[in-house]
This record gives sequence, structure tokens and C-alpha cells, in this order.
Amino acid sequence: MPCTKLHQPIGWILAGWLIAGGLPPADAENLACEPARDANIWISRPYPEDARAIRILAVTTDAPATALIVIDQHGTQTPLHTRRRGGPPWSLIAQWHTTNDESYRMLLQRDGQVIACREFSASAALTPLRLQTWDLASEAFYAAWIEELFGAPPEESFSFPSLEPLLRNRDRNFLHNYLGKNEDHRLPLTPDCADLPYTLRAYFAWKTGLPFAYRACNRGSANAPPQCGSPSVITEFVRGASSQAGFKTLTRRLVDTVHSGSARTGHNDEATDYYPIPLKRETLWPGTIFADPYGHILVLAGWVPQTADRPGMLLAVDAQPDQSVARKRIWEGTALFANTANAGPGFKAFRPIVASSSGQWRGLSNRELSVQSDFMPYSLEQAQLAPDGFYAALTRLTNPYGLNPLQAYEAMLTALVEQIETRVNSVNNGEAYFRKHPRNPIAMPGGATIFQTIGPWEDYATPSRDMRLLIAINVLNDLPGKILRHPDLFVLDDRHPQQASDEIARHHAKRTRERSIRYTRSDGSAWELTLAEILARKSAFETAYNPNDCVEFRWGALPDSEEYASCNRRAPAEQRAKMEQYRVWFRETRRPVP
Repeated sequence: MPCTKLHQPIGWILAGWLIAGGLPPADAENLACEPARDANIWISRPYPEDARAIRILAVTTDAPATALIVIDQHGTQTPLHTRRRGGPPWSLIAQWHTTNDESYRMLLQRDGQVIACREFSASAALTPLRLQTWDLASEAFYAAWIEELFGAPPEESFSFPSLEPLLRNRDRNFLHNYLGKNEDHRLPLTPDCADLPYTLRAYFAWKTGLPFAYRACNRGSANAPPQCGSPSVITEFVRGASSQAGFKTLTRRLVDTVHSGSARTGHNDEATDYYPIPLKRETLWPGTIFADPYGHILVLAGWVPQTADRPGMLLAVDAQPDQSVARKRIWEGTALFANTANAGPGFKAFRPIVASSSGQWRGLSNRELSVQSDFMPYSLEQAQLAPDGFYAALTRLTNPYGLNPLQAYEAMLTALVEQIETRVNSVNNGEAYFRKHPRNPIAMPGGATIFQTIGPWEDYATPSRDMRLLIAINVLNDLPGKILRHPDLFVLDDRHPQQASDEIARHHAKRTRERSIRYTRSDGSAWELTLAEILARKSAFETAYNPNDCVEFRWGALPDSEEYASCNRRAPAEQRAKMEQYRVWFRETRRPVP
């Protein structure tokens, strides 16, 4: 089948191969290579100093691919060693060194049949594919890039001081040097919570030639979610503008414009950067965000499927005001969901930007997103769920075969310990600040603004993190009760729910004495706390978020104790009085509305 005989659109042709059973590699040497809807091959050269080293990312949306094969111009076939991720979308990742100045053909196979191909030359600088429009292929590429960027075994600790080390990691960032201009060199990117998803989306658009949009929004009120203005649509990347300076200018504008309210917009609203999607496995792709009603934002990073030995997990990353980036599990302790008039919480996707018939760029409406097959459908499903129902539905998604109560407890325990260990880093960052500014207390804002402000308080205080920690403690403590309320979520092996609940309560008492964390005291010494001690200090964490307090106080040490002896400072009296006044918010885990 020579190339000259192919006259039909290649997307239709590639789909036809798959429907008809495909073609073996030997017959595919002469096939025309064009992008397809459900299967695409992306190639990058992340190493400027090694022009022959390439990385391959093959992405499919209909089913997993199984192999990548390189064919040189002499017909020699080289199967590549691949690493698999995702589903959906699914991806194969490989690295390869070209050996001469020939042209090559990359074939993507499923069970021995070709489903996509890509031609490239080793002699010239690889020209990156410019996408120019958001569609199924570009959304799948974005999801696969996110999953690879933040991918690591679920048992590994995954935390970085900012986004910069991740984007500069050429083995993680498939788009590193994608434009071939060494454009990532000294690229400053330190987004916080609200900026992170926008920064990732803008970075991907910059590299791949896609439009990008963002809106200025207010923060809403006690009775209404935030509302946004008209979008600022960036089309320079589509037109080929790709300088680092231009991208840096955009990120500065983003930081000055977007905030936590940008993601809390109402579910019915159309003047938004994000829109709500169905709570389904096939729609929660990496890159999707989770917006909680209090303003924190998580970016989905990947799924870990349920096995006989391990519960399933939905992993996400977030950024903190101190610019640190960490991966965590999506669970009741990290993804807060509530029915409230001032927010539209839940899982959301970026509203796609498309060109209208007049050539103007615009965001798709909710009605259009309900019928567009290239994008996640708009849905009010989450808006109709109470918190208990939302978490039950999420549990069924991550663990479709039911939860073993002991496995469920251990997963929650590990997730809580991860949160506490992340807090260790946040408290340490505050201590580092005071080593540089020992005589300058940080000003404390008043009222609800302790949760959202600017300056050193935002960077080093932990009110939002500590409220989520208190919620996570409540969730772990409540697992015996959840077994009684939702026995259908658990595999009880003919036991009565009360029996399983009692077993978990006993296990909880035992395991919290066995798990521990360490923090560094003011004098530099290490102090170990068991999880049981931390849980017993729950009330102390209601006023432990102020960086002006010594680290011992922030971990709940009692005055006159050996642990507290190294404490060398306390918050000013007027700040302590404020925290006592605000204690009820933390005790009731109820964040106030400004």
C-alpha cells in the first residue's frame, strides 16, 4: 500500500486500520503518517547537548497501545523499551538514540496492529508539532504530560520546593527544550495554590502553539460564588511567538490576576475558566482540577488501580503559598467538599478555547460542552450530591471492588501521615524565615483574611493547612462510624458492620502508637511524636498556625515540658488573643466567609 494511493483523510484511514484489524509493521513502511484522533505520537529532544537523543510519548484515548517500533529507511525494525502510564488516556514513554542521519518512521501498535505512525529525521533539528487548537488529541497530550511530570511510585514521598525543579528535570518534563531554543534555561516558575493549574496549562500552550485564556474574577460573597469578567485570550503561541520572555510576561500577568476564587465559580456559570464535569473514571483525567469550597486547588496527577493487596488511589499535586509543590492522595482529608452558596466545588476541567466562524477565539458554552465529543462533558452531577454522597461516590470510583476495612484504614493513616510530614516542611520554612529576620514579627491579618492574604503571613502561616489537618484527623477517627453508615462500600466477609467497626477502632488505637513523625526544635534537636500524641493534641492545632510562635508551640508541646524547653519566642499578645477568638472556626472545621 504505497503512500501515493492514500487519498482519504488520514484520521479516517487510521481508524479504518483499527476497525479492519490493522496492518503488520512490514506493510506499514509506506503508510502516510498524519495525526489521528485517538492515537498520536509525540517526539521531543530534551537534551540540547545530545542532538541524537529523543523521547517519545505515544498517547491513546480509546484503549491502551502495546508497542512502539522504529523503522529506518532500510526497513530495519527496532522495538523500543517502553514505560506505561494512565488509562484513560493511556501513554507509552520511551527514549532512543538515533544512530545516523537517516529518516525514520515510528509505529505505534496495539496487539501487533499499527494504529498510528510518525516520521522524523535525525539529521535536522526536530521541528515540534504545533497543535494550534484544543481537541481530543491535545487534551490527551496535556493529560499524559501532567501524569509523566508528576509520576512516581505511590509509596514514594514526592515534594519539591517549587515547580521549577520539576520543569527543569528533563527526564520528567517531556516538553523540556521542546522548542529547541534551550527555552527552559533559568525559567522562573514558582506558582502558589491558585496559580499552579494556570501555570501548567499556560506552559503547555506555550510549548505546543495553543490558545490560552484566563479571567479576572471577584471572590464572591457569603451568599454567592465568585463571578468573572471577559476572558483575556492569548493567541501569540498559535501565531508562532515562542520566546521565553513572552511566556514570562504572561505568567506575571497570571499571578497578578488569578486567585482562589477563579476555581470556586458557580456550577451553572458560563463566564468561567473551569466547568464542572461528571464524577466518572473516564472523565477524571490528569490535569483536571479539584476546587474545594474554601479556595484550595488540587491538580489531578494520576490513578493507582485497586488490587487485592492495595486500595485504589487518585493522586493529585498542589502548591502552597511558600511555593512548595507536593503530591498527595485525594481523600476526605485533602479534597474538601461541601454544599455552600458561596462556591461551586468539585472536579472541573479547563474551558476549551476554540475559533469561531468569524475567526475570533472564544470559550465553549456549557451547552456546547454537553455535546462536544472532544471534551469532557459539562455536568451538574456533583452539584446534586451532599458531602457524604460525594465521598461515597469517589470511594466507589477508586475502589470498585469494595474496600477491605483494614486496607482502607491503612490507606487513610498513610495519607494523614503524609499531610503531617508536609506540615513539617511548612513549619520549617517559617523557622528559616525567622533565622533571617529574628527581630521582625510577621503581621497577622484580622478575621477571615487569615486564610487569604499576601506577604509573609500567606507564605509562612498555616491556617488553611491546619484546618485540613483537623478535618483529616476527624476522618480517620470516624472510619469505624463510616463502616456503620456505609457498609456497602466495604468487603465485610459476612461480618456484621458493628463487628468490623469495633475491629477498626482497636486497630486504630494500636497503629497510632506505632506511627510517628519527627520535627526539628528551636535548638536544632529532633523530637519524635507518635501519631497518637498528635491526635491527642488536636485542640492545640486550633491555634498553632502562627509562624511567630516557636516550632514547639506549633506542634502542641505543653509549657513546662521537656519538649517545650527549647521554645524561644511566642506570638505577640494581641495575635494570641485573635487566635483564641478564631479557635471556634478550627474546632468546628468551618472556614468563615470574608
